[in-house]
This record gives sequence, C-alpha cells and structure tokens, in this order.
Amino acid sequence: MKVFLKRFYPYIREYKLYFFYAIIGTIMVAVASSASAYLVKPVLDDIFIKKDITMLQVLPFLVVLAYFSKGLGAYIQTYYMNFVGQDIVRRLKDILLDKMLTFEMEFFNRYRNGELISRITGDIGAVQGAVSNYFIEGIRESLTILGLVGVVIYQSPELAFYGLVVMPLALYPITLIARKMRHASAKMQQKNADLSAKLIEIFNNIELIKASSGETIEKEEFAKHNKDLFKLSMKTVRVSELTSPLMETLGAIAIAVVIFIGGHKVINNEISTGAFFSFVTALFMLYTPFKRVSGLYAKIQVAFAAGDRIFEMLDRKAKIKDGSEVLKNEVKEIAFRDVDLFYGEKQALSKINLTIHKGESIALVGSSGGGKSSLVNLLLRLYEPNNGSVEINGCNIQDFTQASLRSKVAIVTQRIFIFNDSIAKNIAYGGVIDEIKVKEALHRARILDYVESLPNGIHTILEEFGANLSGGQRQRIAIARALYKNPEILILDEATSALDNKTEEEFRDALNEVIKDRIVIIIAHRFSTVSLANRIYFFQHGRIIANGTQKELLEKCEAFKEYYKNL
Repeated sequence: MKVFLKRFYPYIREYKLYFFYAIIGTIMVAVASSASAYLVKPVLDDIFIKKDITMLQVLPFLVVLAYFSKGLGAYIQTYYMNFVGQDIVRRLKDILLDKMLTFEMEFFNRYRNGELISRITGDIGAVQGAVSNYFIEGIRESLTILGLVGVVIYQSPELAFYGLVVMPLALYPITLIARKMRHASAKMQQKNADLSAKLIEIFNNIELIKASSGETIEKEEFAKHNKDLFKLSMKTVRVSELTSPLMETLGAIAIAVVIFIGGHKVINNEISTGAFFSFVTALFMLYTPFKRVSGLYAKIQVAFAAGDRIFEMLDRKAKIKDGSEVLKNEVKEIAFRDVDLFYGEKQALSKINLTIHKGESIALVGSSGGGKSSLVNLLLRLYEPNNGSVEINGCNIQDFTQASLRSKVAIVTQRIFIFNDSIAKNIAYGGVIDEIKVKEALHRARILDYVESLPNGIHTILEEFGANLSGGQRQRIAIARALYKNPEILILDEATSALDNKTEEEFRDALNEVIKDRIVIIIAHRFSTVSLANRIYFFQHGRIIANGTQKELLEKCEAFKEYYKNL
C-alpha cells in the first residue's frame, strides 16, 4: 500500500483542498454515527424510564441533527472524492497515451492493440476506485470504528473486551484473502486485455471473416476467451466475498457473548438498561464499518494490481531518444552509411550504403521482405540502425528532434490510414486547413472531381477506415495528404498499387510536376511507376546487389533481369 500511495502521490497532492473537504465530511459521518449510538442510552433511561419531559423535547431534535449531519457528511465526502477520482483518471489516461506515443514501433509490434487499450481504459478505471472511494471510505469507516469503540468502552469496559476481541482474530484471514485477491486481479486484467484484443481483431478483419465464412470460428474463439474471463471473475468474487461470512460469524459470536454476559449484568442491576442497549447498538453499528474495512482491504488489491500494470508503462523508457537540434535547413542530401538493421534475431538490412541528393528520384525494387520498407523506416526513425548511420546534410539524424525530421517527410504506403473526419481534415492532418491547398492537393491526386461531386465537398465526413470510399479513392486521398504537406522528402511505398492504369498514368503526369527540387523515394513493383526514378536500387535479402538505370540493370544484372521477367 505504501508503494501504491507513493507512486500516485504526485497525481493526488494538488487536490489537497478537496481531500480536506472530504475528510471534514468523513469526520461528520463518524461523529454522527457515534452520537446516534450514544443517544440510545438517554432515550431509554431518561425518556422511557425516568419520564424526563425536558429530554423528550431535546432528544428528538438531537437524533434528527445526528442523522442530518451523517447524510450531509456522506454527500460532501462522496462528491469531492468522486471529483478527485474522475479527474485523476482523466489525467492518467492523457499521460499514459502521451507516454505510449513516444515509444518506438518495436513496442507497438510487441503489444496487441486490445492490450494497450485495456491499459488506458480498464487498468486506469480499476485505480479510480482506490483514489476516489476506497482510501477515503477506509478513513471514514476507521474513524467511525474509533468513535463507536469509544462509546462501547465508555458504557462498559468489561463488555467491550468481549465484544471487540474478534477484531484482531479477523486480521490474519483477511490478509490471506487480500493476497489471493491481488494475484487473481492481475490475471483477470490480463484476460480482459486478451478479450479486447480479440474483439479488435474481429472487427478489423470483418470483411475477410465474412468472405471466408469464419463467423463460427471467431464466435468459438471469443466464447473461449469470454468463458476464461468469467471463471477468473468468479474466482475473484469467491475470494473477495469470503470476508463477509467470516465477519458475520465472528461478529455473531461476539454479540451472543455480550448479550449473555450483559443480560446478567442488567438483571443484577450492575448497568442500566439504557447503557446496555446503547452498548449493543454501538456494537451492532461497529461491525458494519469493520466489515466494510475488511472488504475494502480485499477489493483494493484490484487497484494495486492495476497500478502495477500502469506504472510498468509509465516507467518504461523510449528506446528512440529525441535529438536536441531542430532540422531547419533545406534537405540537400540523405546518406545511409554501412547500415545494419535487425528485427530481433532476424537481419533486415546489411551494409547499406546509399546517397540521394536534392532533385533526385530513386526507386527501391526487389522481392517482398528484401528490406526496402525497412530503409524508409530508418529514415523516419521508426527504428534505429544496429550499426552505421543515417545522415541528412552530413549530420546524423539522431541529432535532430523527431518532429522536425518528420516535418520534412511525407509518406504514402500500401496501408492507407483514413480517419473518421472530414476530407479536408484528413488531407491537412497534422497541419492547419487551407481549403485552396486542400483542393490543389486533391487535384494533383486526381480525385478533386469526385470530391466536389459530393454534397458537402471537402467537408464530407469519411467513415472509419474510409469505408465509404473505394480502394483507389482511399489511396488517392493518402496521396493528396502527402502532396498537401509539400515535403522536401516524398516517399511512395507501393502508393499506386490500388490505382487503375489510367489513373496511375494521370498521377504519374501530376507527380512529374511536383518531384522537381525534392528527394523522392519510390518503392514499387510496377515498372510504370519505377520509370519516374533517375536511379534504381535492387534489393535482395536485405542487401543492395546492384544499382543503375533500368536499362543498365537489365544489361549487367542477371538477378534483376530474372526479377523483371517474372513481374
């Protein structure tokens, strides 16, 4: 618990005033609960036995005051602690996403989307109960226990011993239950992440699932994950709710002993009837907060397990460190010098040496898995080379901030990213919308006529993943986005694969207009697209085995000639 509080204290400390108000409310509840138990004695002794008219006039007002104070205190505590809990959760979600976005691509390849979503939503949601309810409820119930214990001891120290002896007896089993709860909760949170990941996988691949009649397979897979989660959930409930029968049984034994011994004392006139009933009332009221505290101790283990998972992410260091210099100068040269790249044990690039100057267009060709896209990933600093360096204008790109480096680059890939927003916002993504520039980019991508035929034009909302566009239209939107950025480095990674021949030809003509005075890197299997390049680099198994014009490569490289023949 100390570790949990220490880790969350920086997020909690600015809410000191809210905690102060909540503690005032908590004290009001504790004092009012103790007062309502104590008032049983004068009600019985002074009103019903002594027939005191003055007390008859005063005590009902005091009873109302006690319960009003208890209700008001509970409201104050609940409101302010829920504000704290909700706001901390909001901030933690922002902080955790911000942290994750600094991580390298290797991190996102290792974790499934559903698991990352679960960390931001499920785990942080589990912590909310601890910061907004559990701790302050623990304080409230503890203060109530202290107040009621005071009433019990005041009325009869001897009976108090018999009534309170069960408390220390309950501590050991409650501690064991809490340990089991933490272990079970960690497993349940992981299984919940598995379930989220499975759902995302199903919805992202729904076309393939339906086309392959895979509904039954996916339904069975999901049902298996869901049943596993159900079993873990029930195990958690089974363990956590053990505190209830434990406390009920121990409490009943204590009260039975008190009634037996206290009854003898009342019969023998050793204590008054009012004092005894005040004692019993306080004792009955005492077991409710004590049972709640024991239950909270078990439930808070869920938050501890979630907290461990949250800080596992927050403590993680990004492997790609930001440089300190801003890349302001015009990009005149890109150089790859003796570059090696490994994905785990697998080598993706080996001894790559390549220089591109401003105004040049190069094409990277070769079989799939040859290392072409990996080269581009290094330029964008999505990965870091294991050996060698990537340089711009003679400076290692690791010296530059990632934001300034990427501001110089635009990329169009086979995998098209369309956001559920307007066409204009999709085109200007990451920048300010200039409607004239948006239309110009759409024109160059040969899709302006279609967009202007839509009722809302460039303000038309695109569905998630661009579901209301054809494959070719999605690709042209992505091309327009890259052209809108007016980059110094333009990367086309199979950018025309979804275009028909006529549209590709139109796009090539448009591209000829914009590639002047830029560095253009083309990755393609279509030689009609490759023809835009001044030079071709032929990749095989992560190496550049030849480079030159298409004509030169066909004359001097047998491997390229074979590759060209098989296209």
